[in-house]
Amino acid sequence: MFSYLFVLLAGLAAGLIGGVIGTGSSIILLPILVYTFGPKQAVPIMALAAVMANLSRVLVWWKQVEWRAVAAYAVTGMPAAALGARTLLTLPAHVIDVCLGIFFIGMIPLRHWLATHRNRLRLWQLSIAGAAIGFLTGLVLSTGRSACRRFWPIGS
Repeated sequence: MFSYLFVLLAGLAAGLIGGVIGTGSSIILLPILVYTFGPKQAVPIMALAAVMANLSRVLVWWKQVEWRAVAAYAVTGMPAAALGARTLLTLPAHVIDVCLGIFFIGMIPLRHWLATHRNRLRLWQLSIAGAAIGFLTGLVLSTGRSACRRFWPIGS
């Protein structure tokens, strides 16, 4: 019972911080979910939380969404995320823990590089990025929006 209350309070705090800052809720919540429920159970929990959070963002910012970019990204990103999640489920728990650690440490220099190189992607490049980031999202639970945020808006 205490673990559910702890996750609830951590989720509320992560949502508040993510709402104020604009990102970071999954990075705050993921280690807590992995510690509380284990890496394999954290996958569907994070997936559900991500769907709910992103659905609320779409509803609020409906008119500002670039739907062509969404389609280009999602066409390859969704199947790749399913493949990444399937791959995650076949791996032993200790391998998942190591991969999560390597991924989060590797994201630090990548985010700095993306911040200094404001690249713009064409739709076909966004499709390729969707496949790569989708697979990583399924494999390590949390990359998609924050890893690709620096590439918007789409170049001509």
